Amino acid sequence: MDDFQGKTAFITGGASGIGLAMAKVFGAAGMNVMLADIEKEPLAKAVEELREHQIKVASVECDVADRASMADAAKATIEAFGKVHLVCNNAGVGGGGVIGTLKPADWDWTIGVNLMGVIYGTEVFLPLIREHGEGGHFVNTASMAGMVSPPGMEPYCATKFAVVAVSEGWAGQLAEENIGVSVLCPGFVKTRIHESARTRQERFGPAEEADSEIASIGAQLVQSGIPAEVVAGCVFEAVRDRDFYIFTHPDMRPAVAQRFARIMEGFDKAETRSALKDVQAHSPQDVKILKV
Repeated sequence: MDDFQGKTAFITGGASGIGLAMAKVFGAAGMNVMLADIEKEPLAKAVEELREHQIKVASVECDVADRASMADAAKATIEAFGKVHLVCNNAGVGGGGVIGTLKPADWDWTIGVNLMGVIYGTEVFLPLIREHGEGGHFVNTASMAGMVSPPGMEPYCATKFAVVAVSEGWAGQLAEENIGVSVLCPGFVKTRIHESARTRQERFGPAEEADSEIASIGAQLVQSGIPAEVVAGCVFEAVRDRDFYIFTHPDMRPAVAQRFARIMEGFDKAETRSALKDVQAHSPQDVKILKV
């Protein structure tokens, strides 16, 4: 997407953090912005702030883990601006803990927001983008935790790995329709994700009180992260250039390289396994992973 003027962006988790920063950068480029968030008061403040910057903005309360709520948000977007061209499936929550201590509802909450929110956002808005035929773009927020999986963050990492996976597939499917897909994989960013429990929906029950030492370390890492505005700038450039992977922390390359090296070691070991000695596999070598 190289022409932003007069087009419309829909952004979940738009009341703060990366979502609000993206709203500012795309709004400054001339886009209409529909902010979607589950927090009513921060949403109203975000709208006021954007209007002070002369950005044409509207808002809608939205629970991304509820498909009907997402459909209602899409309807509100069309009513406000007529069309939608850019969908930033950005809302997310943190989730983790010691193995065996997490409740089923903890998994349901993290998966519902981080993964199903992306799926619902894509499935609901895709027909609307196809309908106007002007092309469009999806930005799905994953994380560096979608590339490497530190111990103790399994629910969060599982959802972020999944966001990377579905985004890779969708990019291949939609490329020929002039609909781009990007997956955002930031490292530590100065947001409020360490306070995710504040937005936990009642149906998932109350969150367990986190270990104070672990919670303190997590908060320090997040608060020492890069500004959300920097991440938003990277997203803008990626959408403009039709980049798929959006990384914001090049210093984290060694961690990803280490994981990939372990994967290659597994393939090397497979070549020496006696159980595979007489197996003649005929796997396709020309499978297209991404069409970009």
